[in-house]
Formats: sequence, structure tokens, C-alpha cells
Amino acid sequence: MAFNKRSKIKLLLESDKIGEQATIMGWVRTKRSNKSVSFIAVNDGSIINNYQVVADPNVINEDTLRRINTGACIKVTGKVVASQGSGQDSELVAESIEVLGEADAEKYPLQPKKHSMEFLRDIAHLRMRTNTFGAVFRVRHALAFAVHQYFNNKGFFYIHTPIITASDAEGAGETFKVTTLDLKNPPLTEEGNINYTEDFFERETNLTVSGQLEGELAAMALSEIYTFGPTFRAENSNTTRHLAEFWMIEPEMAFYDAEDNQDLAEDFLKSIISYAMENCKEDLMFLDKRAAEENAKKPVNERSEMGLLERLQFVVEHDFERLTYTEAIEILRNSKPNKKKKFKYLIEEWGADLQSEHERFLVEKHFKKPVILTDYPKEIKAFYMKQNEDGKTVAAMDILFPGIGEIVGGSQREESLEKLTARMDELKISQEELYWYLDTRRFGTTPHAGFGLGFERMVQFVTGMGNIRDVIAFPRTPGNAEF
Repeated sequence: MAFNKRSKIKLLLESDKIGEQATIMGWVRTKRSNKSVSFIAVNDGSIINNYQVVADPNVINEDTLRRINTGACIKVTGKVVASQGSGQDSELVAESIEVLGEADAEKYPLQPKKHSMEFLRDIAHLRMRTNTFGAVFRVRHALAFAVHQYFNNKGFFYIHTPIITASDAEGAGETFKVTTLDLKNPPLTEEGNINYTEDFFERETNLTVSGQLEGELAAMALSEIYTFGPTFRAENSNTTRHLAEFWMIEPEMAFYDAEDNQDLAEDFLKSIISYAMENCKEDLMFLDKRAAEENAKKPVNERSEMGLLERLQFVVEHDFERLTYTEAIEILRNSKPNKKKKFKYLIEEWGADLQSEHERFLVEKHFKKPVILTDYPKEIKAFYMKQNEDGKTVAAMDILFPGIGEIVGGSQREESLEKLTARMDELKISQEELYWYLDTRRFGTTPHAGFGLGFERMVQFVTGMGNIRDVIAFPRTPGNAEF
């Protein structure tokens, strides 16, 4: 029998196949036996639920049954019958079992018991076989699909921007260098600097921190585009919110102003969350229960007032609160945590860069809903953001979510060549190196806007996972580049 004739467990559970023959393949989660029968729980990753296989030792030989341990991979053919136990409507009475891959019961790390997140990060190559990580990565898939579906339905075009680039879009300088030079003996210039003209690209290059600048070039021809790809930050950040390699979704739209940008971002976030809620019900119910258990372990003052599913529903159903940075500063300055010096970073004057604790106070304590903050001081924002008429602020926006803080950052882009080049001069950003970016302002400029969504933070929010390292298959963090 061909392998592709198997029945996926998800389809078997969702359809009425009682009385029919079926073949399933998957990994053994548990096996329990008595003298007359063995019950084997099999999971193939298509759904969080296991499928029960009933094996009669008079039909399946003893040697085969002995080789079936937790972690083994098996192929089972048999008859679908109505289940005698609770939990699922049907089960498979085995007529033949083939052990496709054995697992030594003594050595297999994922025994059927609770494991800590730290332990599972150490065996990231196996952790997707657990209920928690199976659920997380099915939800991640659904969210990724929803992103493409949303923009496709809106008439946006998907652009693949370069991963290797000579520009640093953020101006932060914290990039991973790309080179083929001999690091032990690099070629040097007369001044003693590394001579990059002898490198593969004949210039200094790095891994991209953002596809935005290239995305703007495409928007200036195709009107509405989006990118969805890996980005890299060489920040030595060991936090639950930072990764060195992560995925970004970055739409750029010609003929959009700051308000259009906010409207699109809010609609987009609600849409992809709704898609996950509709298409990942079993996984989200499991993750909701898991999040409730985690929440109960926290100190009372740190507990979330809403469960995971309740929080997702709340975000989808309520308008986001919109206010300016200036209004937010006043709220924060007069807040109890600030007056009682409970904030780690006290808010004393206008111009302060908001920290995660401030963002979460606004969302979780003050407004109790997602917040869109606009019109930040230009000194704490990137050079490309449109300068407002007050000369002090830019048409930026950040979207803040409960439990996460900033999840989206964006702005109307500065379309004026004169204002953009003046700002670049202030920040000592080379006009010569970014000539191609400035050409979009020289030839047929127009108001345009865009934003960036850190995909892992969105997956973190939807799954309720406390650490961003647990929503990407193989996390890249300081000191960790395994697999």
C-alpha cells in the first residue's frame, strides 16, 4: 500500500468512517496493556488529539507490540469502530501494525509527563512532538497563511526584499556582517582598515534588519505591497521578547496617510487573529487552559484579568484606543506607579522613550484595550518618518497589545526630498549611499505610509506563550545557534 493512501488523524476524527478500513501513521504518545488488549495513542501532528489504536495480541504478534514504545513511529491498518471510551467517537482496531521507526524507551527524552520550557528548549529538535509545541506551530502556520490571504484579498503584491544588503534601514548599526574574507588575514587598505573591495560583493554588507526601504521602492510603482521575511538584529538582548533572527511583515502603501495606515493595521491585526480563532479551535482551547495554569502561578499583581480566548475575542471586538504620545505622557506622568516610583523608568518629561512597562500600563491598566500611540518626538524615531507641522513630532504610530507591549511600529513616510535630506544630514546619514531611496522623492513622489509587525510577537500574543523563544522552531539568541 502506498504511503500517501494514509488517513490523517484530523480527517479521521472529523468524518464518519465507522465500519471502514483505514491506515494511519504517526508517533506513539502512550501505550498501556493488559493481558487481553493493548491501547496505543498515536499522533501524526495534523491535530492536537491522539487517535486510539486497539491491538489484540492474538492478531498483532508479541514481538511487534514489544517494539511499540513512546516515541516510536508506526503504521496501523485496521477497521474504524465506534469508541467505547470517552474523548473521541471512533478508534482503530488494528489488523496489522508495522514499526517504521523504533524509540528506546530508556533514552527517549519526551516521556509522557510534564516537561519545563527550559528543558524543551534544550531539545528543540524534538519539542514539536509535544502537545504545547504542536499547537503553537499549527497556530503559527494559520497566522502566516492568514497574512498572505489578507493582503492578497486587498490587492497587495508580495515582494521579496533582499536578505543580504548594504543598508541599515534602522540606522542602529547592530547588524550581522556578511563576508567571504579570511578573518585571520583580511586584506587591508593603506590606512589599515579592512579592504572590502576584495570581498565577494566588493563592499561592506550585512544581513537585513528590515525590508522597509526596498518595500517603499516597490510601493512607488505597484501602489500597495507587503514583505514577509526573516530579519536580523545583532543585539545582545537576553529577554523573553527578543530574538536575533525573526520574521517581519511590512506593508508599504502609496497614497496612504497616517490615519489610513492606522486603519489598515487595526483591520489587519483583527483579521488574522479572527482567522486563527476560527481555524485553530482545538489548539487554542488547549493553549487557553495552559495559559490559565501559568497565570495562576504568577503573583496576584502580575496576573492577567482575562483568559487567552477571552483576550483574543476582546481585541477582535473592540476598537483600538487612539491617542498621541503627548497625551500618553500626561497619563503616565500622573499615574500611580509613576508617582509612587513603581516604574523602573520614571516618566518626568516630554521626550522620554517609552519602555515596555509604560506601554503595558496604558494597555492593561489604564485603557484595558489595545492602544495606537501616534505623533512621537522626532528625536526618538527614524529619519524616514514624516515630520509634522509642529516641527517637534513625526507621523509615527505604535500599536500596543496586552502582555506584549509594542507589536506594530509604523509611520507615514516623509515624501519631501528637502525635509528628508535635511533630516539625514542632521543624523549624519549618507545621502550618497541612499541615492536610490532618495530617487523615489526626486521622481514622482507622493504621500505614502507603512508599518512593520514582528510575526513572533503576534504568534506569542495569539498562543499566550510567555517567551518568544517558544514560538519559533529554532530560536537564534545570544550564544545559541544550534540546529
